[in-house]
Parts: sequence; C-alpha cells; structure tokens
Amino acid sequence: MDFAILERNLSPELRPRWDALLERFRQVGSVIVAFSGGVDSGLLCAAAWRALGDRMLAVTVRSPVESMGDVASAQTLAEQVGFPLRVLEYDDLADPQFVSNPPDRCYVCKLARFRLLQDLAAQEGFTALIEGSNADDLGDYRPGRRAVTETGSLSPLQELGFHKSEIRALAKALGLSVWDRPSAPCLATRFPYGSPVTIDGLRQIAEGERHLHELGFHAVRVRHHGQLARLEVAPNEIERLAALHQQVSEYFKSLGFHYVAVDLTGYRLGSLNEVLS
Repeated sequence: MDFAILERNLSPELRPRWDALLERFRQVGSVIVAFSGGVDSGLLCAAAWRALGDRMLAVTVRSPVESMGDVASAQTLAEQVGFPLRVLEYDDLADPQFVSNPPDRCYVCKLARFRLLQDLAAQEGFTALIEGSNADDLGDYRPGRRAVTETGSLSPLQELGFHKSEIRALAKALGLSVWDRPSAPCLATRFPYGSPVTIDGLRQIAEGERHLHELGFHAVRVRHHGQLARLEVAPNEIERLAALHQQVSEYFKSLGFHYVAVDLTGYRLGSLNEVLS
C-alpha cells in the first residue's frame, strides 16, 4: 500500500486526524496491536505500520467464541497493507469463570488476553500493547475497560477522541478493506448473563447468523435463550424477516432450537445489557 499517494487524497478534516494518530504511535516507539479483524483495530494497525514499520506487530486471537470471519478479515487487511500479523490460538472456554458468563465476562476475557499479549510484548521487545476502544465506547457498558486500565494498555482512538463515523471515514479514504465491516463482538455476547457459554450454543449462534447473512440481512444478532432463539435484524428489515418466517423457523429448529422469535425492537448493540441496572 502506497500511503504517500493515499494521504494526498485525504480531506482537510481527515488529514490532521490521521497525522495525530501517526504521531501518537511515534511517541510510543514500538507496539503490539490487538487486532480483532474489525475497522477500529484495523485502522490502528495501518497507522502503526505507517508510523513504525517493523516496530509493530498485529496479533489476532483465534478462539471458539470469535465471530465468523474475524481471522480471515485480519489476514486480508494484513496482506493489503503489508503489516506483520500473528494468529494466536486461545480457548476462552477453558476458563470456568468465563463460561459461567457473569456481567463482567468481558473483563475476564480481556484481562486474560491482554496478559497473554503483554507477555508476548515483553518476550519480543515491544514497548506497549494497543487496543481499539473509541470515544463512542465511553457511553456504553464496557466492563472490559477495567482490563485495559489494569494492564496499562493504550487506546489511541479513545485518547484522541475518534468516533466510529470518523474511523470509518478515514478507513474508507485510505482504502482499507475493513472500512465497512459491521461490528462483530464475540459470540459469547449472544448469551444472557448467567447463562453458561457452551460450544454447542456457539455453533448454533454462528450457523444461525451465517444463515441470516446468506438471506441478505446485513446487521444481525442471534440471542441464545436456551430453547429459544431471539433474532435481531435492522428495524426496516423486520417485515422481510417475518415474510420468511417458515424458512427461517425451520432452519433454526434444525439447529436445535425449539422456538424462534423476532425481536420487534430490532437490532441494537448490547441488547442483553438492558437488564442491567
């Protein structure tokens, strides 16, 4: 990727934001970037590579709880931009605390993963661990933020006040393959708190969401309520999903669900957090 050419095409609004991100990486010196395969950490990888070259390493964790296509998305961007990528195998389901699915499950997960990446950084001489929280995350329930603080990890997008819309605009202007990738938190977020995260349930969720994507629904969530699957699609697509009720119901029952329901509120991030006070 020829950044020099792409940077000349950045708008007057985006160029200083990109430059500020590059300067933040230069201040750190050398980094490992926790790369989920999404647009936030994807932009960070591109900026770190532009600012630091081989003094950066992107690391993607492959686990049973990861959303479909995360590793493939990470590999595609790494090949496009040219930065080094390492894939680490990790089984979240080996941790009984994670499997029990408490309200701070994301903290349990991130703390374990960040410690793993910190150990790697220490072994290979990298100064800091970088993660992809942005300014919009400050308005949501994010227990994983505590793991960022406890491990001393850095969140440049949040530090510099980058909002999601700005991140996507900058990633699009730079031609990054992840610029329009939908938000894809781990599949464990589809289980209500207190409901154990199981490998069979993860399979049902992954295959169910894949089926909805194949039917042309863009933003989807399959919430796992035991025998019941609660389907979330964009509000303007609920009517089309209802029209496909027989096909969709039969498919989800073939996955092992007994009941299939459509959430009439529609898709939204963190719907399972709505029960928390």
